[in-house]
Amino acid sequence: MPHASPWWTPDVHADRRPFLIGRNRIQSALRRYFDERDFVEVDTASLQVSPGNEAHLHAFTTQAFGHDGAAQPLYLHTSPEFACKKLLAAGEKRIACFAHVYRNRERGPLHHPEFTMLEWYRAGESYEALMRDCAETLALAAEATGTRSLSYQGRTTDPFLEPERLSLAEAFERFAGIDLLASIAGNGATDRDRLAAAMRVSGLRVADDDTWADLFSRVLVEKIEPNLGFGRPTILDEYPVAEAALARPAARDRRVAERFELYACGVELANAFGELTDAAEQRRRFELEMAEKARVYGETYPLDEDFLSALASMPQASGIALGFDRLVMLATGASRIDQVLWAPVAEASA
Repeated sequence: MPHASPWWTPDVHADRRPFLIGRNRIQSALRRYFDERDFVEVDTASLQVSPGNEAHLHAFTTQAFGHDGAAQPLYLHTSPEFACKKLLAAGEKRIACFAHVYRNRERGPLHHPEFTMLEWYRAGESYEALMRDCAETLALAAEATGTRSLSYQGRTTDPFLEPERLSLAEAFERFAGIDLLASIAGNGATDRDRLAAAMRVSGLRVADDDTWADLFSRVLVEKIEPNLGFGRPTILDEYPVAEAALARPAARDRRVAERFELYACGVELANAFGELTDAAEQRRRFELEMAEKARVYGETYPLDEDFLSALASMPQASGIALGFDRLVMLATGASRIDQVLWAPVAEASA
């Protein structure tokens, strides 16, 4: 099978260029937005001692050699989160970061091995402030590209409408007929068999070796996400604490956490937290995530002890990670993420 034309050939570049110019306009508009609100733009190192500790994220691994020839394993970060939180511990109050991040085993219309994450943090402010930021960000992206709607695969969202706020419990009930919170104890512990029984009643597939997390993800992917962000954006809020390793529990219900995701046109755009600052609890959650990674993939990543130490000095804060390239896709009408990347990563030969 012949290879597709390289992205740098003049005819292919001419087709891609309107998307890329739109990308630059959106980035400029967002930089102005954060500057006008007293955010400091920061730049973090891509090489880290830990790439992050989420079970289902896969990193690129390398080595650093000292003068004595000794090798130290390093990783390309999957997010600038650890470094940004260290800056909050150092005393920064409002920061924003356009970071190139790297995720292995990910390539497709909405995924790329190297992409741009826009993260921003508000020290001493609630995560509801991030919801307002999200609404304004969508409108800014549309204005920067001169469009009245976001679009993807024939689906549209009005970026100028206030997002719908929907809890996970409400979404499970509305789209799958399942009482999610019935499978979560007051301390956040999950009941796999209870969720499995509810899924069978709703006609959803359950395998004998599925964990509670597997079942939760299946309902989310198959029944909920395909219905989010149509006509208006959706903020999917109050994730179970078991699915929010970096977020603090919600004050009103300890079964759920201060975590939300932003959707438009059925596409997940952003992931936000009321940040967890309890180092001991964070370590416990990371260890659980790495145990799950070892079970499923037979590998783990080290913990960033420096990050865990910084949590002792980190103020209460809220933070969010937005897939910048995906936002550009929806604002420009691109159908694939590589259309909005100036120089995509080469694909492995078959």
